[in-house]
Amino acid sequence: MRLSKLFFKTTRETPRDVELVSHKFLLRGGFIKQFSSGVYGLTSLAVRVLNKIEQICRDEMEKVGSQEVKASCLSPKELWLESGRFDNFGQSLFKLEDRTHKTLVLNPTHEELFLAMTKGVISSYKQLPMCIHQLQTKFRDEARPRGGLIRLREFLMKDAYSFHDNKACLDEFYKKMTAAYETFYKRLGLKNFVCVLSDNGLMGGSYSHEFQLLTDAGEDKLISCNTCDYIANIEVATTVFKDISSTHEEFKKVETPNTNTISKLEEFLNIESQKTAKAILFETQETKKLVVCFVRGDLNVLESKVKGLLKENIQKASQNMLLKHNIKQGYVGPFHLPQKDRCVIIDNSLMTGEFFVTGANEEHSHFTGFSPKRDFLEKLSPLEKECVLIEDIIEVKPSFSCPKCQGRLHEQRGIEIGNIFSLGTRYSSPLKAKFLDKEGKQKAYEMGCYGIGITRVLAAIIEEHHDDHGPIFPITVSPYDIHICPLKYKKDSKVTQISDELYESLKQSGIEVLIDDSQDKPGSQFANADLIGVPIRVIISTKSIENSQLEIKFRDKSQSPIEIHYSKAKEELLKLVQAEYKKFLFK
Repeated sequence: MRLSKLFFKTTRETPRDVELVSHKFLLRGGFIKQFSSGVYGLTSLAVRVLNKIEQICRDEMEKVGSQEVKASCLSPKELWLESGRFDNFGQSLFKLEDRTHKTLVLNPTHEELFLAMTKGVISSYKQLPMCIHQLQTKFRDEARPRGGLIRLREFLMKDAYSFHDNKACLDEFYKKMTAAYETFYKRLGLKNFVCVLSDNGLMGGSYSHEFQLLTDAGEDKLISCNTCDYIANIEVATTVFKDISSTHEEFKKVETPNTNTISKLEEFLNIESQKTAKAILFETQETKKLVVCFVRGDLNVLESKVKGLLKENIQKASQNMLLKHNIKQGYVGPFHLPQKDRCVIIDNSLMTGEFFVTGANEEHSHFTGFSPKRDFLEKLSPLEKECVLIEDIIEVKPSFSCPKCQGRLHEQRGIEIGNIFSLGTRYSSPLKAKFLDKEGKQKAYEMGCYGIGITRVLAAIIEEHHDDHGPIFPITVSPYDIHICPLKYKKDSKVTQISDELYESLKQSGIEVLIDDSQDKPGSQFANADLIGVPIRVIISTKSIENSQLEIKFRDKSQSPIEIHYSKAKEELLKLVQAEYKKFLFK
């Protein structure tokens, strides 16, 4: 490709709201064009990179036996009603009406549609296991799109779905897909990625993992152990609290005027916040239940954990909800709460045998010497116990104890670049997607789901591979293999002749080559080359030709510049390209 014909334009300016390196260089290098918040067009440079990412992805999917299909971007509302996600997916679900007033969904994910595709096709255990995948555009009405291609409203994704006749088969395939993902990311040139435990969220199912690129620019918090291999997204990270045999404390009510915050209570009773049991109040968005979460006073409730427990979206309890249940905010305790339309969740941090201060559900009053087990749980009726959960609902902090080895936990940042879910029968059961087993009985498929954000991966590659001047693409995903930079092109006939001959001969050899025929000054040429990020650069100048030499530079500076005789340029460059590709051969 001749640069003068390439559909792109570099820029020296960076918009003020750009925070991430990848966003900056994608804009400055002419890879993307913004149309609206979270909506971008991709130029030919970006498409060339994405095509290579897609092809590597297809290759790895085929190796695990997956077949490529293509579902539609639109799906009928009825499928989402059957799965129960039409309302509880939240505001990020794009909904629209056609001319007949039929409601449709712009798919943010394709579980419902893929199960609709399999009905009548996968009907017998003899066909299982089976995996199908697609590369398809997805849509999510993100509240806060950010980071260029990191968080979008319209994006390209690879999603695969596997179908199994039993849980053991699903678990085995899940491991194979995990290994395929690791190979995929290595072939892209990514090194600093990890597989972490993650939240199933609105996807549901039994367990899931995310692939995260470790970077300080990441929006996700990851909690890992400095002793063992434990690592998890903060949304599911857990810890352990040591059981403490405290001396007996009397359970009694005390007057605590004007102490409706933990800090005021600390000061009034001269205690530390960790000796209090505070209440955090939510309400469910669909069923409108009051949710009262009790945690140690120095800890924070993580909404994602509560949402995961209830399998429902939640929000901060409204003033109307508090008035309805006569809640005395700032003095809430587990006693005398409404028996109807409520759920109580007690965090594990309160189940260590210690005694706490908690609200008395009366203004200006608290209980001291409160033991959740002795003073609350043991006094509940069997019916009341059904509305009380004892679970982990806190945000784990660095320095807490590892749940696996009791080592010290610490925090890292990451960008999510893929996820895998063990869904079980979460979708196949409500959507009645079944097959006949060996006994001739109908059973719902055991399902797995495996996603990769293709456009996001492009940004992630640049986040890991760049310098101060632009991206440094690994050759497997670079828009071109070689970038020829002739100095004084069209002004020096010898430079022009040798540059064009080399360009044509490399093309005929199957090398993807870009030649800068713009006639810009060397400084502009090299600045543009840095922003394009091709790994191998050939510089042809009047001076070098006088010495019968061409100069070869490596964008990542992993090797010193080398000079070769221009009569051997083609052969040497072919060897260099082959050597670069060999670095990315993984089994």
